[in-house]
Amino acid sequence: MKHRYLPMTEQDQREMLNSIGVDSVNDLFEDIPEQVRFKGDYKIKEAKSETELVKELTKMAGKNADLKSNASFLGAGVYDHYMPIIVDHVLSRSEFYTAYTPYQPEISQGELQAIFEFQTMICELTGMDVANSSMYDGGTALAEAAMLSAGQTRRKKVLVSSTVHPESRDVLRSYAKGQYIEVVEIPHTNGVTDVEELRNLMSEEIAAVIVQYPNFFGRVEELKAIEEITHSAKAMFVVSSNPLALGVLTPPGQLGADIVIGDAQPFGIPSAFGGPHCGYFAVNKKLMRKVPGRLVGQTVDEDGIRGFVLTLQAREQHIRRDKATSNICSNQALNALAASVAMTALGKQGVKEMALQNIQKAHYAKEAFKRNGFTIAFEGPSFNEFVVKVDRPVKEINQKLLLNKMIGGYDLGLMDDSLSQHMLVAVTELRSKEEIDAFVAELGDCHE
Repeated sequence: MKHRYLPMTEQDQREMLNSIGVDSVNDLFEDIPEQVRFKGDYKIKEAKSETELVKELTKMAGKNADLKSNASFLGAGVYDHYMPIIVDHVLSRSEFYTAYTPYQPEISQGELQAIFEFQTMICELTGMDVANSSMYDGGTALAEAAMLSAGQTRRKKVLVSSTVHPESRDVLRSYAKGQYIEVVEIPHTNGVTDVEELRNLMSEEIAAVIVQYPNFFGRVEELKAIEEITHSAKAMFVVSSNPLALGVLTPPGQLGADIVIGDAQPFGIPSAFGGPHCGYFAVNKKLMRKVPGRLVGQTVDEDGIRGFVLTLQAREQHIRRDKATSNICSNQALNALAASVAMTALGKQGVKEMALQNIQKAHYAKEAFKRNGFTIAFEGPSFNEFVVKVDRPVKEINQKLLLNKMIGGYDLGLMDDSLSQHMLVAVTELRSKEEIDAFVAELGDCHE
């Protein structure tokens, strides 16, 4: 009989108990006082057979609004993008999905080379000198960048734009609290960082200025102006970037960024339910020894044959833990591999074409909304997202959209009361003209 897993029989249980010298499973808990042990029954359903359970779970899964049968206009950090079919093929190879830490390079060359190529492509996209082998996600990468900046400058104050993803700002505050670092938000004007207010907030106490490019509202920030103000006070300039957008936008490294971080989700990583993701972290050469996580380097063996190894480990917990700049010592290797395969399959021209389609289709949708009487908040250059003002609660509109096999945009009222009845709409390369027109028409029916 074919099983989806290997069940434990009563005989297996008896043999294990005999091996450790106890009579029953309850004997394993004898050190826990009797009066604090739970004696009742858990309020869960009775166990079902495998066949019954599979049917029930399949029925429950069928209630999900999946991206195969629904046109998604939801972004806000997680996007529905084209995934080359080869991504799943490579990820399903056991030498990759079972691999863990490649400490032994002589038997880990495939994994190490994949990570090295990920680092290389991230450097090419961001215009930076060095990238690590990935972070947990974009939010933790941003927080780690702030901590690195504080350590490098020996300052205890960080400025973060209010146009940075709200969840990333929350992660930053959590990190900063433990390090006694003050976090101050820079207000925005028309959906972009208020440069004049930034100028007023700058001082010799500031460790870093953090902006997002494109930002949470989809707007493209004026990085050069922000960089000049930041570096005039000798602070670090940290830019969080959507890597796909860098296929057409000027790389932050060319605009003076010290650290570029972000989330690789747009390349080969499915939306799922918001994770898992893969953060990236790129710096200029002078910060190479301060980068959290892992770095893979290229070298040659004693025969002159090219090979790959983990390098610069001494800067981390392994040897100099008292001087470590981060507690991160792992990475998202499988998701980094997915991003590498996707970028390789697309190629430089493919990434550029994909990014251009995001701009063009989002612009088409924006103009369609205007023609139908909607107000676009925060007008100006944007990537694949923009903000639409609606006349009723976004939650109510999204529920109606689901009935028509559409996933609506993000309700900005969830993050800011002043943006109640404002929807953040994402339009990627996967959305067709027909889907965009139908989406605008549906919202028009909801428009008073």
